[in-house]
Amino acid sequence: MINKRLVSFAPESMRFVALNFILQLAGLSANIVMIFYVSSLFEGMFSSSVTGDLVLRTLAVVLLVLAVRFFLTKYETVASFHASKFIKLSLRTAVFRKIGRLGPSYSEKASTAELVQETVEGIDQLETYFGQYLPQFFYALAAPLVLFFVLLPVNALCAAALLVCVPLIPVTIALVQTFAKRLLAKYWGQYTKLGSSFLENLQGLTTLKIYQTDGLKNEEMNRESEEFRRITMKVLTMQLNSISIMDLTAYGGAALGIILSVLQFSAGNVSLGGCLMIILLSADFFIPMRRLGSFFHIAMNGASAADRIFSFLDSEEPADGTEDFPSADGEFQIQIEGLDFSYNPERTILSGIDMTFSKGSLTAIVGESGSGKSTVAKILCGMIPARCVSFRPE
Repeated sequence: MINKRLVSFAPESMRFVALNFILQLAGLSANIVMIFYVSSLFEGMFSSSVTGDLVLRTLAVVLLVLAVRFFLTKYETVASFHASKFIKLSLRTAVFRKIGRLGPSYSEKASTAELVQETVEGIDQLETYFGQYLPQFFYALAAPLVLFFVLLPVNALCAAALLVCVPLIPVTIALVQTFAKRLLAKYWGQYTKLGSSFLENLQGLTTLKIYQTDGLKNEEMNRESEEFRRITMKVLTMQLNSISIMDLTAYGGAALGIILSVLQFSAGNVSLGGCLMIILLSADFFIPMRRLGSFFHIAMNGASAADRIFSFLDSEEPADGTEDFPSADGEFQIQIEGLDFSYNPERTILSGIDMTFSKGSLTAIVGESGSGKSTVAKILCGMIPARCVSFRPE
């Protein structure tokens, strides 16, 4: 559930994740205090022992807690923003520096459209991962334990029953995660493929029109779009099904706690104030886990994009040469000797090519379509690495 490499990539973000977690715990504590006073007030009203001092004290506590919750919520939002800001800046900076080191040959590792999609929309989805998912993950683990120890003196049976039901939600999330990770990886693969095809067809639209193959490419894009629509619907179906299961578990667990508290009150094992506390706090056992589940799908989408970015960042970089580039004032020439090249093992594009380009000369490369003219040009420009190209004095 936690991508260790992603978390370690921006340690500055984790400080704000921790701050967000602390603020959420403070908000829970304030809520517990408010419910305690409200429950005590209702118990006093039931037993006809309520006093004006208790009413005023309860009203003051409620107003104070509301004010505290307002400021806590505000600063939770600020902490979420800063947590996501650092990771987005770090990842985008790393991608641009990687492109700079690879030079024009970066497109051999990942297409331009793919990098644009992953560094814009993909990284933006990490805002949910760091700003909401990670703080909620730790809070969802801590909140049920805090509530358990608060309700344990009130009624041990109800507190234990509520705590036992809580792990059913993370079990659901864990079961969904295995399937969701594969599906989201496939979703992002199809998404970037569609973007790459669109950009490539748009850039070559003039050529497609000249050779009257624009209709064929239109049909290909329609098929890719339909495939993307299908996998998008699978992702949405998976999300809705998992959310329905989590809702059933959360509301069922809260209902169980309420029923037990009423039964315990009827048996005289808990006071009216204690029964109200259990009823009002039972939902708080499950709401943190339920919110974690709602953040999970968006966060995993961003993490899937981050995995593809890390794959690009881990790609091999061409080794730097050991010779200095000739001075522009001197005479030198570019030589290609015994050039063999193929994009895949099944088809050889260039075989045994020798070329010499002298300084100040104009050389034209002529050949049939698909004979390798553009490939030679890309090799000379450094867009495709090759070891048979050299700069030599004349």
